[in-house]
Amino acid sequence: MSTSERFCVSDLKEERAKCDFDLEELTNLMDGGKEMTELRRQCAQKFLNDPAFTDEIPQDYLSHEDRYGNELRKACHTVRKMHKEGITIRQMASHGPRGLTLDGNPLMLHLGMFYDAIGGHGNKEQREKWLPLAENADIIGTYAQTEMGHGTFLRGLETTATYDKSTQEFIIHSPTLTATKWWPGGLGKTANFTVLMAQLYIDGKCLGPHPFLVQIRDLETHQSLPGIIVGEIGPRAGLNGNDNGFLRFEHHRIPRTNMLMKHSQVLEDGTYVKPPHAKLSYGTMVITRVSLVYHAAFQLRQAVTIATRYSAVRRQSELVPGEPEPQILDYQTQQHKIIPQIASVFALLLAAQNCGKTYVSAMSNIQEGDMELLPELHALSSGLKAIGGKDASEGVEICRLACGGHGYIASSNLPRIYGNTTCIITYEGENTVLLLQVARYLIKSFRAGRTGTPLQKSVAYLSPKSTAGEVNLKNAGLVEAFKRSVSAMVAETEGRLRRLCDSGLNYHHAWNRCSVSLVKCAEAHNRYYICDQFVKNVESLKTSLGVRNILKDLCRLYLIYHITLEEGMFLKAGVLSPGDIKVLEEEMTELLGRLRHQAVNIVDSFDIDDKLLHSTIGAWDGNVYQRLYDEAMKSPLNKTDVPKAYHKYLKPLINAKL
Repeated sequence: MSTSERFCVSDLKEERAKCDFDLEELTNLMDGGKEMTELRRQCAQKFLNDPAFTDEIPQDYLSHEDRYGNELRKACHTVRKMHKEGITIRQMASHGPRGLTLDGNPLMLHLGMFYDAIGGHGNKEQREKWLPLAENADIIGTYAQTEMGHGTFLRGLETTATYDKSTQEFIIHSPTLTATKWWPGGLGKTANFTVLMAQLYIDGKCLGPHPFLVQIRDLETHQSLPGIIVGEIGPRAGLNGNDNGFLRFEHHRIPRTNMLMKHSQVLEDGTYVKPPHAKLSYGTMVITRVSLVYHAAFQLRQAVTIATRYSAVRRQSELVPGEPEPQILDYQTQQHKIIPQIASVFALLLAAQNCGKTYVSAMSNIQEGDMELLPELHALSSGLKAIGGKDASEGVEICRLACGGHGYIASSNLPRIYGNTTCIITYEGENTVLLLQVARYLIKSFRAGRTGTPLQKSVAYLSPKSTAGEVNLKNAGLVEAFKRSVSAMVAETEGRLRRLCDSGLNYHHAWNRCSVSLVKCAEAHNRYYICDQFVKNVESLKTSLGVRNILKDLCRLYLIYHITLEEGMFLKAGVLSPGDIKVLEEEMTELLGRLRHQAVNIVDSFDIDDKLLHSTIGAWDGNVYQRLYDEAMKSPLNKTDVPKAYHKYLKPLINAKL
């Protein structure tokens, strides 16, 4: 082992020797308790020690078809192992290991949205029939909503489901090219069923989009059924082991009973039974969006683990002339890149946990006919999904850049993590569209508050009757500064919107004229919510002193970091002064220096096994350079000293000039 290699290994040992908090306690906190940590580890060991999850050839050297085949192999092995070990889909989603498939899971939507959509939209009889088939992998499904021409705008979907009373069937049809279903994971070559969103037509009347369970491939031959054209859409920026697909229908018929009828129904004679509430079906999408926040936090956890460990073993330049090269984590600029991303992991997790609790409460009320929390839940989940996806994507890219050239190499796994993260910004609700929906809730709440109507908890600060706290530089004071700044921004934007309407401009055009400001309002509101939840959770958690100090520093850093990023908002609202910002910036440098000494230990508490991290530069042992070299030697180009391409292209070029 070279001197540099010994430095790498010893550097991480020295970092871990500095740990001044209970690492296991922090792991338990992130998992949701000691019992959940034990369940996660027990579940993980059943998979991680299985050689079937080891790739014989690195993914990057496989063809497109072989990459899909390899990930499908691992995905199918996962399902077989789940059956053998008695692990249900719900249990796997809750505490199963993430990262068994490296570049997308062809069965991800089967195990997620397909199963959840049947559970959330199917009636009792349909759930009893179809869920066991999905659980046992007797049928493999996906969820087809997005079309080539329409995504987030659900009312614009063009695929039709026309009811034929004479046969008691729905005729599924794609009337235009843009009606082609486009993007669903697992659709291209894997799934034989799909939950399909299509416009329901009865007697020539469109009743809006509804979910239908549609078989698309033969269960024996896997051939696409008559009237169905299905395939894969081609390479993407990431997740290329998945088979994202397209789907078209040519007057394909399905039984009436294949419309999922938990909320609305079509009777045999064509009578349409409306749902008791138009937005009852929101529940499935809400929990999906909350799960995406967890997914975003996990991706950021991976990236910041890699970047932190690498920064603790990489030595660069001379901080002091003539002295040994320091760890790059000692540079304040590196700390400013990485440590706020560690804080973001905790902020997103805690906010998602709280939103999940709101979901459970709301669903309980909805079952009893109380829809009061539904708009609040929709706004919370939409906003968190948007901010979580944005923060994680930007954070992963910051971590990649912080690792220099080695962060650009595929074996670092950072490029792949970025590709697996940035898609969150688009799917299950494009971020800008979701933020405008949040903004609509804010404006509506602001106006309701002015009439004396009680507001829901997350927007109560928009009421003129809300109790204002004191703005100071303590945590509660900074949260109050966020609250007042957002309130001022919403008030200003609502006033502008009202004036445009008063001038004679159509409301929808006025809304568009204010849309940039409205998005900023939504982003600021969600940032306030995340900060508020972070502070409240840290203050209420019963932990040891060491863990409490770590969480307090991370929380404090998160607040100050985001205030300094958006300082103009606070200065404009007059809630903080330039002097306040200066004091906070100085405190941030102190926090970075203090957290630097625990950074490796904090990311160690994320408890991500090397077999799931898949990184040459972020492995537990810190042996970066040997791992990089060993991985480079796996390149097919290194099988021969002189490649075939030399003889075919380069040699003739050189000889022509001799």
